[in-house]
Amino acid sequence: MDWILECSACGATRGSDGLPGVCNCGQPWLVRYPTRRPDPGARARLEGLSMWRYRAWLPVDEGEVPVTLGEGGTPLLEAARTGSQLGLQDLWIKNEAAGPTGSFKARGLSAAITRAAAAGARSFVIPTAGNAGVAAAAYAARAGLPVRVFAPDRTPATILSQIRAFGGDLTVLAGHIGDCGRAAKAWSAESGAIDLSTLREPYRLEGKKTLGLELAESFGWRLPDAIFYPTGGGTGLIGMWKAFGELASAGWLSGPMPKMFSVQSAGCAPIVRAFEKGQDRAEPWADPETVASGLRVPGPLGDRLILEAVRASSGAAIAIEDGDLAEAARAATAAEGIDFSPEGGAALVAAKVAAERGLIRREARIVVFNTGAGWLYRDPDHLPRG
Repeated sequence: MDWILECSACGATRGSDGLPGVCNCGQPWLVRYPTRRPDPGARARLEGLSMWRYRAWLPVDEGEVPVTLGEGGTPLLEAARTGSQLGLQDLWIKNEAAGPTGSFKARGLSAAITRAAAAGARSFVIPTAGNAGVAAAAYAARAGLPVRVFAPDRTPATILSQIRAFGGDLTVLAGHIGDCGRAAKAWSAESGAIDLSTLREPYRLEGKKTLGLELAESFGWRLPDAIFYPTGGGTGLIGMWKAFGELASAGWLSGPMPKMFSVQSAGCAPIVRAFEKGQDRAEPWADPETVASGLRVPGPLGDRLILEAVRASSGAAIAIEDGDLAEAARAATAAEGIDFSPEGGAALVAAKVAAERGLIRREARIVVFNTGAGWLYRDPDHLPRG
């Protein structure tokens, strides 16, 4: 293995052996590749369609076969009609609903379970607001290993049924994902199961960073002007910012970095509140409530890293009301034939708000992430209609 782990907070380093959790200081490890120097000429030699086409940028040994369901390679689609409705002239949608488990979570869980299985993991546990549980169940099944999933009782019924369909050992709890996280931690301590919680192991982030690698390749190794990303745990946003830095250091990029926008629901917006107050860390959000279950994360472990990326890129954090994000998802789904989740709807509205506030130019190239499939939420008890 030619990578090491570096603490995102205190700078401590360690080897990549074993099954690491977080640093002794309690903060996430980041994967570093000190000896890799991918040649820019290799851009033209990328092969395949899945995220594993970027092996030179991922924690995988030469010849190693990852635990894969064909994740990555999702569509990047121009959305002219919706852009016109929002007052945006160059709007693109990165549609993670097309992933093998219906969301962007497939990327991270493929990488995490690949590394854990190679290191000898025998079982897994994960707390979920929804989509991560589906992906964990699918990739654990692919690896031939069991996983226990803790989900809040407000999780859409369709998502719970998908977790069960993939063989996940599902436990539904009263409360929110923070409560499920505590249950997962206790189960890990009791059973020895590897905890796949967001940023409590270092490899989900590496899978998520392939979102940024794909954007760069799709736009000819230039980046868009701004990216709007629905933010619960925030690994996608953190991972993309990490990917852009790595690509720039290797000479694979041309042009400026994009502005990164963290998008949350007004009913659970710890990152937005911290950003607006000028804080480096986010205080936990009391009584989180939103129909966008992926945004119902009251205390993300990656808060500091999210805020750093947003500020370093001259971006912002924006909160959207549930009624507005639900209506945007409904309207864009009908207009574009793209199956928007509530989280994707939030990102659409945030792009409009950013233009109205003068944070982006209306003619700028904008990428909005639709992080999951709308059909997973279509339960009348969970998703209001516009």
